[in-house]
Amino acid sequence: MPDFLRTFNDFHDQVFRLETLDFYDSVGERAPLERFRAGLPQDPSWLDPWAERVRSIRHRGASIGRVHVVSEPLTEYAVFEMTCAYPSNADAGEEIAILPRPTAHELGVPDVDYWLFDDERTGTMVYDDTGTLSHVEVSTDPALVREHAHWRQVCRDHAVPLRRYLAQAGLQPQVGSGHHTQEADV
Repeated sequence: MPDFLRTFNDFHDQVFRLETLDFYDSVGERAPLERFRAGLPQDPSWLDPWAERVRSIRHRGASIGRVHVVSEPLTEYAVFEMTCAYPSNADAGEEIAILPRPTAHELGVPDVDYWLFDDERTGTMVYDDTGTLSHVEVSTDPALVREHAHWRQVCRDHAVPLRRYLAQAGLQPQVGSGHHTQEADV
């Protein structure tokens, strides 16, 4: 995994993530997810490392984005991601959009999670049945890279930008610039 993480420092122009699961079991999200389930306010500090990575990528002139394919009605986890994590990521400069699963299926989007770096390298994310990352299959195979670049474009063309999707779904960010703390509202 450390070799794959270095890839985030080695690309030049753009990085893209396609997410297709309705639940990811990430150690770093467990406590914030439990706070969300309990209806407690989020401590946004758990988002700082990723936001800093995004800002660093944007600062050097590169782009970073993702499309998350979601089931509707939304799972609890998808609501958590969209209201507690994604707004901070977007504020840092990540372009995030949501693609409803029925639309993805109509388009033929595969149920494969991956990162695509500069249309040169791809990291297919392999998860177990619980949503825990098992391993990453890094490849520079031109056919696979072209396929992932194709699906990136299809997904981007049909996905709804995060803020618009949140408004359409009647959801409010719990962190980020779209969120107002009670203290700020007083």
